[in-house]
Amino acid sequence: MSVRSMTKRAIAIGGATVLIGGLAACSSGGSADEGGGKVEITYQADNAPATAATAKPLIEAFEKANPDITVKFDTRPQGTDGDNLIKTRLSTGEAADVFNYNSGSLMQALNPDNTLVDLSDEEWAGDVDPQFTKVVSTDKGMYGAPFGTSFGGAVLYNTKVYDDLGLEVPTTWDEFISNSEKIKDAGDIAPIIQTYGDTWTSQLFVLGDFANITAQDDKWADDYTANKESYADEPALAGFEHLAEGKDKDLYNEDYASATQANGLKMLADSTGAQYPMLTNAISAIQQDSPDAVDDIGAFALPAEDAADTSLTIWEPNGLYIPKTTTGDKLAAAKKFVAFANSTDGCQVQNDTGTPAGPYVISTCSLPDDVPPMIDDLQQYLDDGKASPALEFLSPIKGPNLEKICVQVGSGITTASKGADQYDDDVVQQAQQLGIKGW
Repeated sequence: MSVRSMTKRAIAIGGATVLIGGLAACSSGGSADEGGGKVEITYQADNAPATAATAKPLIEAFEKANPDITVKFDTRPQGTDGDNLIKTRLSTGEAADVFNYNSGSLMQALNPDNTLVDLSDEEWAGDVDPQFTKVVSTDKGMYGAPFGTSFGGAVLYNTKVYDDLGLEVPTTWDEFISNSEKIKDAGDIAPIIQTYGDTWTSQLFVLGDFANITAQDDKWADDYTANKESYADEPALAGFEHLAEGKDKDLYNEDYASATQANGLKMLADSTGAQYPMLTNAISAIQQDSPDAVDDIGAFALPAEDAADTSLTIWEPNGLYIPKTTTGDKLAAAKKFVAFANSTDGCQVQNDTGTPAGPYVISTCSLPDDVPPMIDDLQQYLDDGKASPALEFLSPIKGPNLEKICVQVGSGITTASKGADQYDDDVVQQAQQLGIKGW
């Protein structure tokens, strides 16, 4: 989406998290259960606590409004393992009747024309922001409904630590490193939190830097899709270099290799960690686990080399999808569930169980009256025209092994340049499978 269109949106969030997980249960299409006249469908999402905190009340509200339908909630692993599980379930006809998954390039990799139900004729489709519609569609159909909100890829930081040490929000990479070194010198606070126990979290230095690439070259995404740009060269190489520099300068928490996102967020909340490159929807988990710390968390864009290029990278929300294997009464029930999730009542559940972290993309959802202070930080980038979408919403190409490559670079096992080369190799097969010209 363009910066102009994003600045016109209000800031908000639903209770959904950016990246999906847990063990999927088998679910097949068909009619109502024998004898009872009641339909049971399965809804699958990630295994994060914040996800369950929204999913379960949503299901309860839906079942109350639709007493002839029962919804079973299942989860799957986050990151690459979850991606592979969804693809396997789709290929074997065992996907959940409704599942919550990424929009953008990862959705495109599901071969949606052949595996997913076209939802473009549903009544709620006209209420969706056109920018979101683009990232869940092909030329043949619209396959996803929004769930949750847009959010940023930024550095979450503890404002109390910054205030105690007299630090200011950095606008350049050198300032960020300087702040981090001052935090390190101050004592027992981890300057930069990394959590490779959840491998997907390793990607933020690379993926969250993309708005800075766009600021330097607004045609980079198109050229990348055409195989005319690569991560092995600047400005894209910077993300890998920054990931390596944090390790080289010993700025990460000691347990970075085994710590999970939950551990990292707790460190941030209790001031034992100062800065955490992360998706801003993680504020939902802080609200759930450390509610007293929400007002102490701010956010700033991952800094570029030049302050003039420093911009906030924005992600579109996840989508709700229905596989083509869901048919008959189950299909009708699944469509009702998707519609309810995007109704005023469904959005109220999201507001009641989640914490604001970005803008909704459907007009039926409105912001709650109270939002975390962090939202003001994000809003400023939008108001200043210093925000742009993540690469996965501008290009269908995203290699499946980025998180593992980033773990190696961030652990000092692989150099930044080698990691970038590996990622350039990683995307080739996907680009060829998608039939993109130039590959």
